[in-house]
Amino acid sequence: MEAVDRYLRPGTLQLGESPPLSLYVHLPWCIAKCPYCDFNSHARPEAAAGGLPEQRYLDALVADLEAALPQVWGRPVVSVFIGGGTPSLFSPDGIARLLADIRARLPLLPGCEITLEANPGSFERERFRAFRAAGVTRLSVGVQSFDDTMLARLGRVHDAAMARAALAEAAAAFDTFNLDLMYALPGQSLAALQADLETALGFDPPHLSIYHLTIEPNTRFALAPPPDLPDDDLASDMLDWITARTAQAGLQRYEVSAFARRGQRCAHNLNYWQFGDYLGIGAGAHGKLSYPHRVIRQVRWREPQTYMDRALAGQAMSNDDEVPRAQLPFEYLLNALRLREGFALADFSARTGLPIGAIAQPLAAAEARGLVARDLARVWPTALGFDFLSDLQAMFLPPSRP
Repeated sequence: MEAVDRYLRPGTLQLGESPPLSLYVHLPWCIAKCPYCDFNSHARPEAAAGGLPEQRYLDALVADLEAALPQVWGRPVVSVFIGGGTPSLFSPDGIARLLADIRARLPLLPGCEITLEANPGSFERERFRAFRAAGVTRLSVGVQSFDDTMLARLGRVHDAAMARAALAEAAAAFDTFNLDLMYALPGQSLAALQADLETALGFDPPHLSIYHLTIEPNTRFALAPPPDLPDDDLASDMLDWITARTAQAGLQRYEVSAFARRGQRCAHNLNYWQFGDYLGIGAGAHGKLSYPHRVIRQVRWREPQTYMDRALAGQAMSNDDEVPRAQLPFEYLLNALRLREGFALADFSARTGLPIGAIAQPLAAAEARGLVARDLARVWPTALGFDFLSDLQAMFLPPSRP
């Protein structure tokens, strides 16, 4: 209760009704660490070292959730996302136990979206059906490419045949699923990207996420960048093709990297982008929670063994910080401007506790540059704003102090 008491003390913000609440659960192990990945993922322990500590980790997650319950008491949960790592390395029985433990402690709304990330390298026949039986309603399959050469360059542990088999099983087992692709890969031509996208569309995915390969700090690619990365012009041509071809196939680009059929948008990610709340449990998980006078960011212990030890001792959270008032506009718009439909002005005030005047100057500057459009109720990025999204978002950074 100590954290809750601190969060509820008086402050300068006046937030209205609590935003929707999601739950994020982090399962941190993979078969191998990909060279481009900057997520909190770790190669799974070898059998000689005891293998995957599934049951102990699940015990830690329950302890973490129980300790956090006073912070979200009584609030309904609109979505659950089990991410990683490679959550599909956990057994279907383990996922069933996890979801039962969550349902016993949190009020999930009827029809709550429950997503599980899965990689083709962990695919076994009937495994995805078992996840569905465990309570998962949506699968997100990390294919990245259908080209064996590209997969090898990305350090993926699966090949194209495994990707096709996993997607066929996902389509048969789930009413909705997501397919993850990457583009601007080392040595990738426009024709190769087009072939990847055509293969993806052949599975008739309800939702498609397509990400530009970026070289992130603290990754193996950062230490040894791959040769032959497409230049900016070629990458732009690839994105133009992706946008046109997905629209032709009936997928709407509703977010800068997300394309969906009608009624198939990802509820969990939408809550992030609309500055909703989310409780994050698991090793290295981040969370964002709103209270009447402040917005709080939380982080769990990052290293899996440390996390398990600390969580089982009732100390899963490594740190929590209040988002400074001056930072809130940028935090909100960093997310909301990713959406094709933008944001409602009333939602900005409700979610940040700030008046619209707090963003009036940069908003006018962005409109003058043709990066956003607006009416009396909403603001949304233009096509130019989508193309230069980082520049647009940066316009809302707080002024630096001399």
